[in-house]
Amino acid sequence: MASIKSYIHDQQFNPGILGIFINPFYLVRNRLHKAMTELGGDIHGQTLDIGCGERPYEKIFKNVSSYIGMEFDSSRNRARFSKIDAWYDGKVFPFDNGKFDSIIMTQVLEHIFNPEQFLKEVYRVMKPGGILLLSVPFVWDEHEQPHDYARYSSFGLAHLLKNHGFEIKKHLKSLSDVGVIFQLVACYIHKRLSWIKSYKIRVIFYMFLISPFTILGIILARILPKNQDLYMDNIVLARKI
Repeated sequence: MASIKSYIHDQQFNPGILGIFINPFYLVRNRLHKAMTELGGDIHGQTLDIGCGERPYEKIFKNVSSYIGMEFDSSRNRARFSKIDAWYDGKVFPFDNGKFDSIIMTQVLEHIFNPEQFLKEVYRVMKPGGILLLSVPFVWDEHEQPHDYARYSSFGLAHLLKNHGFEIKKHLKSLSDVGVIFQLVACYIHKRLSWIKSYKIRVIFYMFLISPFTILGIILARILPKNQDLYMDNIVLARKI
C-alpha cells in the first residue's frame, strides 16, 4: 500500500503515461519537471529547498552533499508536511550567513508578500557564487488562497533578481505552446470537481473529462508553433554575484 501511495505521489510531480489519466495538472507538471531536471545539474553541495513541501524534486539533484527542506511555520503546514528540517517565521531564515552552496524554490515566490525582504534572506544565507534555481508561475489560477500574491513576467522576475544581487545564467519558459490553453481547461474542470471528496472517484472523472484535453494538448503542442509570450512557468538558474 505504501508503495502505491508513493507511486501516485510521484505521478503528481513527475507524471509518466499514467499521469495523463490521473493527474489533472499533467501538462504543467511534466514540463516543469523536465525544466528542473535540465537545470538541476548545477545544484551542488549544501542545498536548501525553500517551501519544500514533501520535497518532490529532491531525487533530481544528484550532486548535493546535504539537502535541507524548509517551510513557512504554520499549524496547517506542520499538520500536512512530514519532511521538514527547518521552519521559517516569515522574517528571518534560521541559518547562518553564507551557509548554502545552492538554493531551490519551486512555485514559492508568488506566495511571498514581502519579496524584497525574502530575497535579501536568500542572498544572505548563500555562499558567494552560490546557485539559485527557482520556478514561478506566469499564467495560473489563484491557489493556496488567501496566500497567493503575485504573478511574474520574465522581465519582472529578471529585474527582481538582478536588483538583489543575482546574475541569471539560464531562463526557461515551460509550456510555451498551445498546451497552456488545454492545461487551463483541465484546471477549470478540476476545480469544478472539488466537491467530490473521494480521490478514487475524482480520478474516474479525471479519466473521462480531463484526460481527453490533456491528450489533445500533447498532440497539438507537437504540431502548432510555440508562443514565448504565453506560457505557464518561468524557471530560472541564477548565481549570487
